[in-house]
Amino acid sequence: MTVTEIVPVDKRRSKVILDDDFTLVLYRGELRRFSIEEGSEITRDVYEEIIREILCKRARERVLFLLKSSDKTEQELRRKLKEGYYPQEAIDYAIDFLKNHRFINDEDYARRYVEFNSRRKSERQIRFELQRKGLDKETVGDILKEQPVDEAAIIRDYIRKKRLCPKQMDAREKSKVMASLGRKGFSYEAVSRVLGEIFVDD
Repeated sequence: MTVTEIVPVDKRRSKVILDDDFTLVLYRGELRRFSIEEGSEITRDVYEEIIREILCKRARERVLFLLKSSDKTEQELRRKLKEGYYPQEAIDYAIDFLKNHRFINDEDYARRYVEFNSRRKSERQIRFELQRKGLDKETVGDILKEQPVDEAAIIRDYIRKKRLCPKQMDAREKSKVMASLGRKGFSYEAVSRVLGEIFVDD
């Protein structure tokens, strides 16, 4: 492996770009320790030592730090590590470490997420957000069956907080309410039921 370029990331770290399209981020002292400079060769043994002794451990510490602030899914953690230029071997090691020690479990995360958000978000919005976080459609669907979202209660709460009176609203005001709730993922039918009437297009 040939070092084609070394690009500073900040005052202490640099990106080491290799000819086979690998990128490593190392500290200045690590560059000196392994005699890494532009145009130099990195043997397979040295590359594996860097991965094993430095980057795997650093990736593990990074994900543990990320989990201190808030729960995250496997996909979110993988994305964070990838953004930090960790190689795939280090990413896989860090995620396997978390799984083996039961620090992450996407299904448990999804259950907590649904429990926390089911009183303020629509089912559609919850589905979208969990799938964006890496949960598959089937798992999300099963969890929502276990913990259904009471959309009517959320819509009533919205109307109450906005101090709206459906009986006194004209068509324009009702349309605005429906559009606002529709942007939050609530269906036309669900909003119509709560407002007390179904609007049918001519």
